Formats: sequence, C-alpha cells, structure tokens
Amino acid sequence: MSSNRVFKRSSDKVVAGVCGGLAAWLGWDVSLVRVLYVLATIFTAFSGLLVYIILWVVLPQE
Repeated sequence: MSSNRVFKRSSDKVVAGVCGGLAAWLGWDVSLVRVLYVLATIFTAFSGLLVYIILWVVLPQE
C-alpha cells in the first residue's frame, strides 16, 4: 500500500475517481480494480452501487 489514506483521483476518473483512488491506495492497476468492483457489485445484488455512492460523497479529492 502506497499511502495510509484513500482519496478520489481526478487523473484516473471515469465517473467519480473512486476506483482510481482505491487502486492507488492498494498499489494495483486501476482496470483490475474496476473489473473487480463491477463483479463484486453484480454478485452482491448491486449493493456495491450504494457503497460506490457513499464513497463518492465521503472520500476527499486528491
């Protein structure tokens, strides 16, 4: 992990930058995080969408 805080990243932004920020925090490729997040959202009856919206509101901008 590269940092102890998670931020939204405007440089890796598609919708809100949440997956880009998670990828930077984990040190993973942003495409991998996006694919895993979509799969997790589908397999958890779309509750991941609610989590995404909450993270969008709560996480500070980089």
